[in-house]
Amino acid sequence: MSYRDLIVGIIFLSQTIVGIVQNFSLLYHYLFLYHTECRVRSTHLILRHLTIANTLVILSKGVPHTMASFGSKHFFNEFGCKLLFCVQRVGRGMSIGITCLLTVFQTIMISPMNSCLKEFKVKAPKYIGFSISLCWIHFMFVNLVFPLLYVFSNRSMKNFTKKGDLGYCLAVDHDTITVSVYAVLIVFPEASLCGLTIGASSSMVFLLHRHRQRVQHIHSTNVAPRSSAESRATQSILVLVSTFVSFYFLSSVFHVCVALLCNRSWWLVNTAAMISVCFPTVCPFLLMGRNSAISRLCFAWITNITFPNLIRNM
Repeated sequence: MSYRDLIVGIIFLSQTIVGIVQNFSLLYHYLFLYHTECRVRSTHLILRHLTIANTLVILSKGVPHTMASFGSKHFFNEFGCKLLFCVQRVGRGMSIGITCLLTVFQTIMISPMNSCLKEFKVKAPKYIGFSISLCWIHFMFVNLVFPLLYVFSNRSMKNFTKKGDLGYCLAVDHDTITVSVYAVLIVFPEASLCGLTIGASSSMVFLLHRHRQRVQHIHSTNVAPRSSAESRATQSILVLVSTFVSFYFLSSVFHVCVALLCNRSWWLVNTAAMISVCFPTVCPFLLMGRNSAISRLCFAWITNITFPNLIRNM
């Protein structure tokens, strides 16, 4: 094993361990709230599914690349590679869809009663579960149809011989028709959801800013606590969405390069994988930063799990 493989393997291993532990900690926290509290917020349901989607991305991207970096090459057969690629796309699509749903839901809930969204303020929480189920069905259906379409086209055309080495799998290069169908079924919905996320976040920041100005105008003598709370809410929204959009844009650029280039370089494949795992790994820290109680609970949970195991192994 070369020195560069060791360095990349350590990076992937660190991303995988930190991401899995943090996402499972958040999932444990929200499941604990679901079973202990009489009234659970609608955002908790959305965040539970966001942690599940992030975990799928980390397991399907981080673990195979970690094993490949430490010397385990091509340990998946053809069926295993197709299934792994399907899980990667489902996890990525759900992470984008759930982030979009969370942003749109928060925009609706903070909109004033005299806005055009007032009719959705009461109805929105009732359709959260349905919207999440629709996202799962859509991305699972699309990502199952695409491999079947590829198998059908591969049987009818016998010139698919080029394969790109991803380390743990050999990726077959598709023809122009298959790439076009992939763009219509997967890339276009993801780009549309990302655009909707940016638009909803911009509206939310505008509403919070306008509300802050109105409060300062009416209650100019006592606005410090509310102004501070609104500023923190605005900053958390901007950080979460800007982080999501930045990593999604970089990931999309690198994935396009990996898909279009026949001779994929070692650095390109690993860099694309690292960027894909960045948002699922960083997302729990952004969510924990909004709630200090989550941070304390996750830290206690990690401590209770990690240190007893270390003591027993000593």
